[in-house]
Amino acid sequence: MGGFFESRLFFVSLAIVIIASTLPLYASGYILGLLTVAYYFGVFAMAWDLLFGFAGEVNFGPTFLIGVGAYTAGILNAQYGWSVYLCIVLGALASVVAGVVLALPALRVRGPYFGLTTLVAVLILQNFIVVFADLTGGEIGLTIPDVITINAGANYWIALGFMTISALILYGLSQSPVGLVLQASGQDPVQAGALGFNIVKHKLAAFVVSAFFSGLSGALLVFYFGTASVGTVVDIAVGVNVIVAAVLGGRRTVLGAALGAIFLIVAGEFLRPTGELATFIVSAVALLVVLFFPGGFLGAALSHERR
Repeated sequence: MGGFFESRLFFVSLAIVIIASTLPLYASGYILGLLTVAYYFGVFAMAWDLLFGFAGEVNFGPTFLIGVGAYTAGILNAQYGWSVYLCIVLGALASVVAGVVLALPALRVRGPYFGLTTLVAVLILQNFIVVFADLTGGEIGLTIPDVITINAGANYWIALGFMTISALILYGLSQSPVGLVLQASGQDPVQAGALGFNIVKHKLAAFVVSAFFSGLSGALLVFYFGTASVGTVVDIAVGVNVIVAAVLGGRRTVLGAALGAIFLIVAGEFLRPTGELATFIVSAVALLVVLFFPGGFLGAALSHERR
C-alpha cells in the first residue's frame, strides 16, 4: 500500500478528487445531482469488485445487499421517525447481517450456484417488498420524510467524500495480506487451501465488507432521493449496471469500478434524448471494452504504464 502513495495512479486520483471537490463552486445543480448518484453507484461497484475481482465469487445479486440497507434505513425513518443518521448506521448493519445469513450457505456451493443463490435472494427481496406493501410501500415505493440535506452542493460533497474514503479502505484492503489471500483463493482455491489458508473465512470476510459498504451506500442514496423503490435500489437491472460498471472500469482494480460507474451514469444520462438508442450505445461500448480491453479502462491504463 505504501507504494501506491508514490505511484502515478495516486497522484492522478488525488488531482481528480481535488478538481471534483471544486465543482459545486461553478457547476449547475443538474450536474451535481447526476454525479452525486454516480458516486454512490461507484461505491456499489467497488464493493462488488472486492468480492468478484479478488475472491472470484460471481455475485449476481448486488442489489440484495443494497436493497436491505436502503429499505431498512427508509422504513425506520418513515414508519418510526428515527433520526437519519441512526437509520443509515442501522441500514448498513442490517446489510451485514443479511450478508452473513446469505453467505454462510452460499459460500459452501461451487461454480455458478453461488451466483444463482445471490440472484434468488434478490427475487425474494423483491417479493417481500411487494407482499408487505403496508411496511415497504410496495411497487409504488416508500416515501421518506427526512433527507440529509436539500443543498445540492452539500449532497455532492457528502457523496464524493464517502466514495473517496470507501475507495481508500477497499483498495487498502485489496492490497493487504487478506486481499492477497482472496486473490489466491479466487484463482486456485484448492492450492490456496493446501497452503493452510481458510478460504471460506476469507471469502466470508470479503462478503461482509462488501455488504457493509453496499448497505451504507444504499442507505445514503435513499436519503438523497427521499424515496426507496424496487426500480432504484433492488431491480435486477440496477445490479447489472453495477456489474457492468466494475467490469468496464477494470476487474481487480477497485478504483476502476468507481470510474466505470461514473462513466455509465453520466453516459446514460447524456444519451437519454436518443431514447432506447441510449441503452444500445452504452451496451455496445461495454461489449467492445470487454472484448478488446478485458482489464477495463483502468486495467488497460495500468498495463500500458507498466510496459
